[in-house]
Amino acid sequence: MKVLLIGSGGREHALAWKLAQSPLLTTLYAAPGNPGIAECATLVALDIEDHEAVAAFCADNGVSFVVVGPEAPLVAGLADVLRAKGIDVFGPSAAAAQLEGSKGFTKDLCAKYDIPTGAYQRFTDAAAAKAYVNEQGAPIVIKADGLAAGKGVTVAMTLDEALAAIDDCFDGAFGAAGAEVVVEAFLDGEEASFFCLCDGENALPLASAQDHKRVGDGDTGPNTGGMGAYSPAPVMTPDMVERTMKEIIEPTIRGMAADGHAFQGVLFAGLMITAKGPELIEYNVRFGDPECQVLMMRLESDLLPILHASAVGRLDKVTAEWRDAPALTVVMASKGYPGAYEKNTPILSLPADDATTKVFHAGTALKDGHLVATGGRVLNVTAVAPTVAEAQKVAYAAVDAVTWDNGFCRRDIGWRAVAREQA
Repeated sequence: MKVLLIGSGGREHALAWKLAQSPLLTTLYAAPGNPGIAECATLVALDIEDHEAVAAFCADNGVSFVVVGPEAPLVAGLADVLRAKGIDVFGPSAAAAQLEGSKGFTKDLCAKYDIPTGAYQRFTDAAAAKAYVNEQGAPIVIKADGLAAGKGVTVAMTLDEALAAIDDCFDGAFGAAGAEVVVEAFLDGEEASFFCLCDGENALPLASAQDHKRVGDGDTGPNTGGMGAYSPAPVMTPDMVERTMKEIIEPTIRGMAADGHAFQGVLFAGLMITAKGPELIEYNVRFGDPECQVLMMRLESDLLPILHASAVGRLDKVTAEWRDAPALTVVMASKGYPGAYEKNTPILSLPADDATTKVFHAGTALKDGHLVATGGRVLNVTAVAPTVAEAQKVAYAAVDAVTWDNGFCRRDIGWRAVAREQA
């Protein structure tokens, strides 16, 4: 099978690395890719926003299956264009991708199909949103409705913070994504990321993970796209997984199909495990980043047939086997992230990959033959070991072997799970 992978981040490097191991694969292309992905795929200079160009590349090169990594092309309808031309695609239609493309769409679906989530209201007017916030009080959550690269959510602990977040959205801080705002109740509990493949009708639960959103140790500072993750999340017990499937995932799949936009691809449920049980914070319609990196390190099964089964309605015919050992990834970011940061800073050396560690490239490029950091989140230093504490130790030893003066990371990734192991 010839496969084209769309994307250029750490998530896509992890997918490329795992897909490249498949005996079913003849050629793996990636567009636009990055220097890490280039080690396991042939990079092609495609404009992924030009859907007709992507389809033409597939036709010209005998590509029968496209795996879409990031959310933006899915929300923009890439999967629809490819499917119309008879090309199998891993990823939802534009209509189904609204689960991530519009926070309000998802909240309305939850209300319609009785899926547990925080109470909410939708607003297109700052004054009305502020009046509602003043009435509800803090803590409260303010979300830009559209895609904001993981940065459009404010968990406001004070009224002033909430009111400022509303102003940010309506003043254009997140562009068109902030034209509508969702205000929702603050949920108290422990967060978890849960992943499930769907083929429009069937669901295949994958594994859980826990992300670390805030930039600083001890979960301090502003929210980011994710500073590290580990899998599995201890809070996702077998009972909690069963409840999540029954109360959240399955009603979503049934509801989306009933509403005329059956969901095919990966459902990434951001959960809050509260005193009442699992509640949905939000859906993403692609693998998490950096959660994908730890999932791929733990997945024992061949990834390619599983993703293809999702694309063609045969998920009931496949299974996913997982390593018991936990995996942990540390994100190395450019100093200044998630604010302004310097680009094209040199990365002089990386540790060699081995059976227990792997460095995934997230925001890198080659400039005059030398590796440089081009993004905010740049490297995902990932390890697998018998315990989270050991995986943490191995990962940070690899972090310390990276020679990059402009890089920084959190030093406490996995702290909740380590504390549980040591209790």
